[in-house]
Amino acid sequence: AQKGEPAVAINVSPAPHVTDVSLTTRRMMIDVLIALTPVILMALIVFRLYAVKQLLLCVAGCLAAEAIFTAMRRKPITLGDFSAVVTGAILGLSLPGTAPWYVAVVGSFAAIGVGKVIFGGVGQNIFNPAMVGRAFVMICFASVMGASAYVAPEAALDVITQATPLTAARQDPTQAMPLLSLLLGTTNGCLGETSAIACILGGLYLCIRRTASWEIPAGVLGAAVVIAGGAQIANPQANMTMLHHLLGGAMLFGAFFIATDPASSPLTPKGKFAFGLGIGALVMLLRTLSGYPEGMMFSVLLMNSLVPLINRWTIPRPLGGPVAQKA
Repeated sequence: AQKGEPAVAINVSPAPHVTDVSLTTRRMMIDVLIALTPVILMALIVFRLYAVKQLLLCVAGCLAAEAIFTAMRRKPITLGDFSAVVTGAILGLSLPGTAPWYVAVVGSFAAIGVGKVIFGGVGQNIFNPAMVGRAFVMICFASVMGASAYVAPEAALDVITQATPLTAARQDPTQAMPLLSLLLGTTNGCLGETSAIACILGGLYLCIRRTASWEIPAGVLGAAVVIAGGAQIANPQANMTMLHHLLGGAMLFGAFFIATDPASSPLTPKGKFAFGLGIGALVMLLRTLSGYPEGMMFSVLLMNSLVPLINRWTIPRPLGGPVAQKA
């Protein structure tokens, strides 16, 4: 630069150098909330005030936890990015509607504090925060989070006086929930997992908007189809078919809304597909070989822990081939 002219700052950084500036955390979180709209609506229709209570407690708890923990760290409070709202909504939808109020509050603080803030905040968490919160309350309050938590004989709604489809099938293998009930969501279970149609609509929206990587749900559902389909071929008389496994439980909700968390999933396309395959395979193994009727939460958390290895094993080939090594 000539005398009197300001110096030009040159920044050197690795590619890519062209980015989509519109793809912000706030926009992605709003997309997730829009995609959750059909799931939330079905939860409100089926579970009514139970869903209202659980969702409000979880969202409020996550917002309060975010504000408290970031203030303790003397960091700017960024509730406007809606990440805490999304965590609260997914946590609330992953809980039974009849769970006591303190389950939602404790789960929310565990999700934000243990699942996100302790790692440095948004985008730095290695585990899905909502599943961390759910796992925490599952361990702490096992008596109110087990199969009995989904059944409330004194409830005014018939749907929550019945066992969940997977629990009922485990207790009586000769019984299977009608597929139409699983599609519409007129069954008992966690608030967000009962309606397959609502999960599919929201999931497709996320994939079309590219907020979620399609490779992850494709891997989850692909592994489930192969394992459940093989089990159905081996035992064609079984009432639990491949479609029952796909539409029942948290398979679709987990594949589209939980496993696709960008902070706790792999970076490469191959890694994302392998990540989804691992989740789907673990869910089916837990459902068929363990005493636990579900398995999505444990599968996601276990595969989250393998993400650094998956990223290392699936490094893409550089453009022009690998760099020549000096002799």
